[in-house]
Amino acid sequence: MHGVGGTTPQEMLGDPRTVRITGDGTAGIHRRTEDADAENRPEDARDGSRADHARPIPEAYCWSNLTSGNSARALWLLLLPFMVVNLAHWMRPAAPARHPAQRVYDVLVRLVALSLTVLLTAAACEVALDLVAWQCAASERCAGGKSWLGPLTAGWWSEPGRRLVAAALLPVALTALLWWLSHRTWSAYESASPPPRPPGPSRPLPGGERPALSLPGFWYGRRLVSRLRAAHTAAGLLTVACVLLTATARHDHRPGGGTVPAVSGWTLAAAVAAGWTAVVVVAVRKGRTESEPDERIDRWASKVLPGAALAVLALVAVHTAWHRPDWSSSARLPGTGAFAWITLLQGALVALLAVAAYVLHRATPPGACEGRCAMGGAGGAAVALLACALGGVLTGGAAQRVADWLDKGGTPGVPGGAIAGPPVLLSWQASVIPVLLLVVVVFVLAAAVRVRRERRRLTPGVVDSYEGEPRELEARSRQIARAVALARLTDSAPALVAAVAVTTLLLGAGALTGAALTGAPPGPAASTWPGPLPALAETVQALGSWATGALVVLLVATGRRAYRDAAARRTIGILWDVGTFWPRAAHPFAPPCYAERAVPDLTWRMCTWTERTGGRLVISGHSQGSVLAAAAVWQLDPATRGRVALLTYGSPLERLYGRWFPACFGPGPLNALSREVDCWRNLWRLTDPIGGPVMVGDDGGPPVDREPLRDPLHYGRTPEHPLPTPVLGHGEYQADPAFADERAALLERLATAGRTTPAPERPAAAGEPEPEPAREPDRPR
Repeated sequence: MHGVGGTTPQEMLGDPRTVRITGDGTAGIHRRTEDADAENRPEDARDGSRADHARPIPEAYCWSNLTSGNSARALWLLLLPFMVVNLAHWMRPAAPARHPAQRVYDVLVRLVALSLTVLLTAAACEVALDLVAWQCAASERCAGGKSWLGPLTAGWWSEPGRRLVAAALLPVALTALLWWLSHRTWSAYESASPPPRPPGPSRPLPGGERPALSLPGFWYGRRLVSRLRAAHTAAGLLTVACVLLTATARHDHRPGGGTVPAVSGWTLAAAVAAGWTAVVVVAVRKGRTESEPDERIDRWASKVLPGAALAVLALVAVHTAWHRPDWSSSARLPGTGAFAWITLLQGALVALLAVAAYVLHRATPPGACEGRCAMGGAGGAAVALLACALGGVLTGGAAQRVADWLDKGGTPGVPGGAIAGPPVLLSWQASVIPVLLLVVVVFVLAAAVRVRRERRRLTPGVVDSYEGEPRELEARSRQIARAVALARLTDSAPALVAAVAVTTLLLGAGALTGAALTGAPPGPAASTWPGPLPALAETVQALGSWATGALVVLLVATGRRAYRDAAARRTIGILWDVGTFWPRAAHPFAPPCYAERAVPDLTWRMCTWTERTGGRLVISGHSQGSVLAAAAVWQLDPATRGRVALLTYGSPLERLYGRWFPACFGPGPLNALSREVDCWRNLWRLTDPIGGPVMVGDDGGPPVDREPLRDPLHYGRTPEHPLPTPVLGHGEYQADPAFADERAALLERLATAGRTTPAPERPAAAGEPEPEPAREPDRPR
């Protein structure tokens, strides 16, 4: 199996003639054309060098179209905060599953995810309802020359309430689009049926529990996704209803505002409050059920809740469009201070999440983490904070750019501008972006200095690992040492994430405080400060506004380019290969999980092939493919698992997944997997920035990790290799002779085990003839 970015079956099999033997255009298994029906021609599969062995038949599982095949998926870049917060769910520490803090952790992550949906909908309301319908449509300077605003400036729709109802179609359409995408992607990618036989008992973890990825329902959580989709859809609709009710409340509750609108407003406010209560209850009531495939659907939550929220929104729209002859719009839309409350709520939830993570980390059994967990178990809280910050940046950037576009020739929020501009908090959040970027730049410079020092330290010893080869210039040693030093930077990722998270927290608190105390953007608020501070504040505000706007424009432009450019589409697919491996356990609008299709595919293939032929196979995976391979082996029943060998190379199983996701890939689960799989070998290089050793303990058998492969294979020019050998790093592991040696050794161990272990038998179903004996019981694949 290939890794991130994908490759073609022809490249994987080393033959231009290939055929897909099972699967579809999205994901399928391919063979060389001459091997398509190898099981039916046992006499042609004999290994000429070994009369008692069969020739291995290679197959290639191509899954790249699950993430980068469709150009429309490039627009998922705008859902990046949802994907990031979903990762926080899986970054929980490796504490026992029955620990009380586990439930608290899961609930807090789901609440943070719910707040991001509210933030996205509020951002759409800020753009459509506040900037366009409330401010620009009421300003002759702003509306002049904009013919598309004509219906909102004259006639029946010109009243403020009716303009708001018309503009509310945009956030409602956005919510409906997210619901449709979530439902469609589930049907297309994540609804694969479980394997034909449930996985059998696995070796327990230090706490006495089974590894999470070996549970039969891990890759099939339809019920939770459906329930969360309903809750988040209802939350989006109720957010629009809240904006409309808040806009009318100030007018209706003033003296002479009218009796009927005020009464209906209170009634609708109670209905909206009841809807929010139902949304929170549905979102936090129950988490994932992994002990078995959860195929049931909560009809009330999935259908009644969104429908009821839509009905309430329709009544609120009628209430808002009520004729109010003396109502006019000015300044900003009432209720824009809700962004501050959303920020405060997210900060409080992330703080509680950090406390829950600390409690779980302290409860981790000995040997389940061994000091390898990123950020001491606080990685989930840090990633959730970054998801909230990213959502705030996208919100502020969209609002700032739209405001600048509407008020051409002026500056929104500054005296003399045509419109008041976005809320003050968004301007303060934009002004802290340059400071955050400065922290990242400082970290990058520190990393460069570290690489330079590490390269100098490693250069003298590079030649010693190439005994018997001619010595070259020192430049060759520096090249190899630099590759090793750069690869080791991956281990500094937790420090970077921690630094960015802490800086984001401090700057976010400062922006919230500044907006609350001054009530004005940073530039005008600093007008009374001494010295050059006012000019500095105005400069930072301008840079931040452009930076946040540029980020939004960059994401949209990248998505548009990927729609036309296959290379760009493949690059974006690499991001999703890493970020969408995990099921949607926290946010239903995150990009779909491709592993919920890939893992059942692989499990079905291994179970049915070994059962049908009685043969044995080696499943090998590179990079992200090794993670899929390990996840698929975990899902096998013991009889099938005993006939499967695992070969991983360039694998991030321990280096990335084990440190950031300790509950699923920490030392405990990986050690349990090594005891379940008798034949497992892992190849890695010092120059590989992604792959590394899995570092699992051995029980007297052959070790899993091989010694690091030499890279490059040859130091200098030799008669056999007169041209310089490249530094391969993370790629082309199959070009190393060690790959063929280890594969042959695994096949030999499988053949040896096959002479002592009988093939699994399947009882015939009623009315089914007895299966024929396997033709080649020892054929490896």
